[in-house]
Amino acid sequence: MTERRVVITGMGIWSCIGTSKEEVAESLRTGRIGIGNDPSRLEYGYQSDLTGVVPEPELKPLLHRRLRAGLSQEAAFAFMASKEAFEQAGMDEEYRLNHEIGVIFGNDSSAKAIIETDRALVRRPDTALLGSGLIFQSMNSTVNMNMSSIFQLRGINFSVSAACASGSHSVGLGYLLIKQGLQDTVLCGGAQEVNTFAMSSFDALGVFSKRVGEPLKASRPFDRDRDGLVPSGGAAALVLEDYDHAVQRGATILAEVAGYGFSSNGGGISDPSSDGSVIAMTRAMEMAGVTPADIDYVSAHATSTPQGDRFEALALDRLFHGQRAFISSTKGMTGHECWMAGASELVYCTLMMQHGFVAPNVNFENPDEDTAALNLATKTVEMPLRTVLSNSFGFGGTNSAVVLRSYLPGNGE
Repeated sequence: MTERRVVITGMGIWSCIGTSKEEVAESLRTGRIGIGNDPSRLEYGYQSDLTGVVPEPELKPLLHRRLRAGLSQEAAFAFMASKEAFEQAGMDEEYRLNHEIGVIFGNDSSAKAIIETDRALVRRPDTALLGSGLIFQSMNSTVNMNMSSIFQLRGINFSVSAACASGSHSVGLGYLLIKQGLQDTVLCGGAQEVNTFAMSSFDALGVFSKRVGEPLKASRPFDRDRDGLVPSGGAAALVLEDYDHAVQRGATILAEVAGYGFSSNGGGISDPSSDGSVIAMTRAMEMAGVTPADIDYVSAHATSTPQGDRFEALALDRLFHGQRAFISSTKGMTGHECWMAGASELVYCTLMMQHGFVAPNVNFENPDEDTAALNLATKTVEMPLRTVLSNSFGFGGTNSAVVLRSYLPGNGE
């Protein structure tokens, strides 16, 4: 059987730099930063109160109370992103009821519901008083199970828990299922909660930026003076579809998913690796049938931590030294969207391809010995993008890379 092509026909985004594709595209082009302070974090015991400022969606006009009851914060974000993605894809309720659609979301925590369950039982030790919603909010599969129920999806249905590569792996797995003919359409994405409880253990590692008096300058990927990441979140959703299926139903094609690569570092649980990064990027490019010389833009994982950025810079220099690809990390604007980041950055890349620009690597003022060799886009670059590579890496040594290709109808496609 001939392997099928996989395209993106719908996207949705709910983030600290915008809650619609149009708003996010403008933020990316202008370098608008969505980071601020949350004083409640210091009261809770955090070392840093920096965070991406993500608005809470108003769900009452959109969902019945019974459906809202099982939604965790990240699932609520994912609902808004998925709703936008299905609308763009032209898949209304009638369509979804008559076609099999899968759902794979990246999510690696659901802290708030677990804390609330514990506190309720401390106050009144009787589980009968908890209600049914908390169990569906507290499971790692909270996002995909809620999306499957709300949108009545009947295809593949599971979560990817792979730390900060979760969202990227979800897209990669959806791509493989469609490519191999096992599904025609899969809703893929990533979601990340931003409540106070979600990031406390992460803060304990001391990896968050302490530049609390300058929130707009705190996240500084690849910069010499970076001192840690800024946690953030929200949700991103992408409708992946078989190319022929999309053409037959007259869908608007936004981009093509051309390759997916992965690897594991096999080292310390929090240790980055340039070798692992290179393997994932190389596999993705080989699957897409491209070389580093073909890549116009690399969306770097770079979270603004001293070690993580260093090892990715070494990997990027190995593959792209002397090549024309521009490199930037959007995390200077968004902070690190964690479980969502791999999916959101694929949305960001597609928006850049659609609008013809490279988003800036904001807050890059001084290179260090590892980042000086990179072809960083420190300002917005207006240019057509044909082929892009997006990187996502996570704790446990998990690495994911995805190649996107712009869709140009009438150009031999």
